[in-house]
Order: sequence, then C-alpha cells, then structure tokens
Amino acid sequence: MTLPNPNIGDSVPHSGDLRPVIRQLDDAAINRIAAGEVVERPASVVKEIIENALDARAARIEISVADGGKTLIRVVDNGIGMTAVDLPMALSRHATSKIDGSDLLNINSFGFRGEALPSLGAVGRLTIQSRTVGGEGCEVSVSGGAHTAVRPAALTAGTAVELRDLFYATPARLKFLRTDRAEMQAISDVVKRLAMAEPFVTFVLIDVTGGKSRVVFRADGETGDMFDALHARLRGVLGKDFADNALAIDAQREGVHLTGYAALPTYSRGSAVQQFLYVNGRPVRDKVLIGALRGAYMDTLSRDRHPAACLFIDVPPTRVDVNVHPAKSEVRFRDPAIVRGLIVSGLRAALVQAGHRASTTVANETLGAMQPEPMMPRVYQMDRPTGGNGPAYSSSGFADMTADMSGRVEMIEQNDGLSVESRPLGAARAQVHENYIIAQTEAGIVIVDGHAAHERLVYEKLKSQMAENGVSAQALLIPEIIQMSDDDTAQLVAVADDLTRFGLTIERFGGSAIAVRETPAILGEVNAEAMLRDILDELTDLGTSTLVQEKLEAILSRVACHGSIRTGRSMRGEEMNALLREMERTPRSGQCNHGRPTYVELKLSDIERLFGRT
Repeated sequence: MTLPNPNIGDSVPHSGDLRPVIRQLDDAAINRIAAGEVVERPASVVKEIIENALDARAARIEISVADGGKTLIRVVDNGIGMTAVDLPMALSRHATSKIDGSDLLNINSFGFRGEALPSLGAVGRLTIQSRTVGGEGCEVSVSGGAHTAVRPAALTAGTAVELRDLFYATPARLKFLRTDRAEMQAISDVVKRLAMAEPFVTFVLIDVTGGKSRVVFRADGETGDMFDALHARLRGVLGKDFADNALAIDAQREGVHLTGYAALPTYSRGSAVQQFLYVNGRPVRDKVLIGALRGAYMDTLSRDRHPAACLFIDVPPTRVDVNVHPAKSEVRFRDPAIVRGLIVSGLRAALVQAGHRASTTVANETLGAMQPEPMMPRVYQMDRPTGGNGPAYSSSGFADMTADMSGRVEMIEQNDGLSVESRPLGAARAQVHENYIIAQTEAGIVIVDGHAAHERLVYEKLKSQMAENGVSAQALLIPEIIQMSDDDTAQLVAVADDLTRFGLTIERFGGSAIAVRETPAILGEVNAEAMLRDILDELTDLGTSTLVQEKLEAILSRVACHGSIRTGRSMRGEEMNALLREMERTPRSGQCNHGRPTYVELKLSDIERLFGRT
C-alpha cells in the first residue's frame, strides 16, 4: 500500500480530469494586464500622455488633474493632431506611428510600443479629441475596453486626452493608491522632470479638485540657445540657488555627448532628490549613471551627502536599448564604460575649472545664523552702576573689553603693492582664534578656515604626485590565494588592469582561484580577501569599482590633515596671503576633503544689513 505524500498539495493533478486547460485571453483582459505594467499610478498616466504630446511636436502642454488624478486627468496639447482615421487605430493595441517594427534598436521617440492609450481605455473612461492643421476635429471614447464610433468635435489644432475614473474597471487597484496629496505630488514631479528635458515647451499643471482651479506649476517656453534655455528652466524648476551654483557641462567621447548642469560640491544635498538623468531626452534611473555621478564627486563629498545635477546623455539610438523596462525608466548601454568615463571626466573637468569657487548658499546660511541679540530694556547713563561687583563702564558708555571676552586679533598691513581688486579672495587683514583668516575684498570680506583650506591644498598636491609617479606597490612575500566562484573570478580578472594602476596586482591562479601578488604600499597591511569581496560587491551593483582608489585617497586625505596648518597656530601676514593666493590657483579649494566649505564670502551690503545700515 502506497501512502500519500504529505508534501504534495491537493492542487497537483492526479487524473486527466484535473488537467489545466490553456485558454486564449480576450482583448479586454490582455489590456487590463498590460495596464498593470504601464499604468502604475496617476503619475504614470500623465507621463505617458505628455510623452505622446512631445512626440507630436507640441509647444504647449496643459495638464488638469482632480483628486490626485483618480477622478480626472486631462492633457491638452497643440501638436500635429490626428485624423478621424487615426483615432480608432490609436486605441488599438500595439498600433503606433513612431516605428515600423523593422528596427527596434533605432528608436528616436518617447513612445513606440502602442500600449499606453489601449491600457488607459481598459482601466478607465477615456476620451480623445484631436484635429490636424486644416482638418476637422474628431472624437472617440473607450470605457472598460468598449469603443464608441468616431464623431465630430470642436477644438483647435492639437489633441486633448481626458481620462476619468482611473481603475474603475479594476477597483482593487484603487486600494494601492496613496492620498490625493501624495498622488498630486508625484504628478508634479513627473511634469517637472519632463519640463527640464524640454525647456522650449510650455508646461502648465492645474489642480481642478472640487471645481476650483489652482495652478500648481507653470513653466513658459524659454528662448535662446540650448544652454541658456536649460539654465533658465532649471532656475524656474529647481530654484535660484541651484542655478546660481551650477556648472555648465559639455563633453564628448566616441560619439557620446554629455550636456547639462552640475552643482558645486558645497551645494550638496542630504539625499539624491536633485539628481536628474536623461538619455536621449528620456528621464531614466540607471545604476551606471548614478554610480558615475557619485564617482565624479568622490573626493569632494562625504558619504552622507549627495551631488545635485541635471545631465543629458545623447547616444546614437543603436547604442542604447530603451526597451528593457515596461515604463521605459531604465536603459541598457552597449558600451557602459564609455558613458561612465565621460560623466566622471566631464564633471571633474568642470569642477577643476571652477577653481576655488564655493556655493553662494554658504554665505546665505552664515548670514542666517547671524541673528541679532535680543533687545534688552534701554538703560540710561544715569542708571548704569558705577561700582560694586557689576561690570565697570568707562565714560564713553562701553564696557572694558577683557582678554577672555574675544579672540586675539592681529592686524596685518598690506605692503606688497597689489590692489584688492586683483585678489578674488582679497587681502589678509587679521587672524582670529589662531585659525580663521579675515580678508578684505573690493565688495566685502572673506572668512577662511585656515586648517581646512590648507588641508585641501596639501591633499591636491599629494594626488598630483600620485598621478605623476604612480602608486607604489608592495610585493607579498607569499601571494595570497583566494578561492572564488567562476563568475566572481571572471569579474575580477576583467578589471585587473585597472586595479594594477592603483597598486593591487591580481591574477588567475588555476581554476577559479585568484592570486593577490601586490597591494598598495600606502595602505600597509590589508585584508586582501575582504578587499576583493568589497570590490566584487561594487562591480555587481554598479558595474565598476572605485574601492581601491577611494581607500588610497582616504589615506592621502588623512596625511593631508596631519600635514596641514594646525588650529591654534598664529600665522604671519605673508603666510596668510600666500595661502589665499594658492587657494585661488588650486582646483576644488572651495571645499575641504569632506565637502565642507573652506571659506565664506560676505558682501558689504549684507554686512550693513545686519547692522541696519540699509
């Protein structure tokens, strides 16, 4: 007698009667399934419709939303429009005017699958009105997958897409949506992201909840060349602070073009909220690009800070695959190393050209911290104490300043004959608290953290020496043999030449083992296996590894810290001025090795405002 297997569930077929039957799903079910991939939330609906409008060469796009997009999404554009023949076809699955299907690796438009409109019609009540220039207006509706006949409509040239009652055909999905406010914020983020990619197009986002009309976001089309238009658009979307502290990026390599703006290291953020990356105009989230952005700022930011940037990568369509994600938010490059190298080198070149420049927000934060003391009740001269244990006052009405009430200030005479105007960081006038240098400029004053500034200068010198002379490697008396999997070994061998440049020499040692023969001398005794495991983690996550370089630069940073001017040491006037001049000549001297500012510049007008002199 054979006992039943308790590990086998009742669903396992035991006879032909229980055999599952393969069925062909109907079009309505297919469209609802497709909508689950394309239409995640109201923001994804807005994204798909706006991209269609941009493909139609619209110069103005107006988006109206009610209840966070749950009850109404209406997008009106002035693009080329569609005819009465085009409308029913546009609602057919996999029908598109953007590709002919012969070459899926040469895509030059946002959309190309022909899935968005049929998917919207499957989960909501969709109406499309359109008119071509010189043609007649027409309209078609679809609700839960059921189409109406095409009928005349009155509108100007362009297209109006209106979606009501999102997910009414699949009500269970409504439970997964967030609050109206959160969904509206997501829609606003999508519109802003697309607006940054198209600075010559006007975008208007309106909240019409409850019958009231409120403009949430507006960006009028810019004029001028591409860089001027983009800079103006970024000022409107990301704010004045980003625009004032952003560096223009324009670099090319092997057919790949990088443009956009990246902020100074001292304008860093606590998260990656101001990182916007585009490939051929399409907003994407790509590990290669994010890793490259982090690598470009590697030795100018601490690990808990994030750079701000809006970057556009233009790649020949045949060298990037945009058909790897349902929402087209991810891409795959044929040559990711070229793209990554271009981003790192392009951004670092821009940071070098910025020289000693620091973010203007540093001065604003400083002024914000300088709050006046609370006003005390007015004390008249006759009421001031003249004896006892209280403070003594002179006949001038001011208290005597004792040595312990202020830092020692050493006045410095300017005797080198150079004018103040010729010095971006001014001429040294004093040192306070044996660290902070006060310099006078034509327009105000500069306060320099002497230790942090000198630390950066020493660090840059050490890096230059390492780049010129290479990294000294120490040979291991007995090579360390590390057992790896075949895949891990292949990954490490592929980057062996890069690791050798930084003093880490590895080679295959029979089978899947790795032999570590040399390690960077400056690191001293290292755990080679732990280092290789960490490198593998980075290779798996980002496709590249900067771990060894980061460790070397961390050592150099510590050496620079110990070798720089220490806080508490008095400096002579010529030393302070020499430090200022060297800062002006040294790239990235506006921030220390950890991303903090090395100086603060205060305009004379700001100082006078602090004292109420304006």
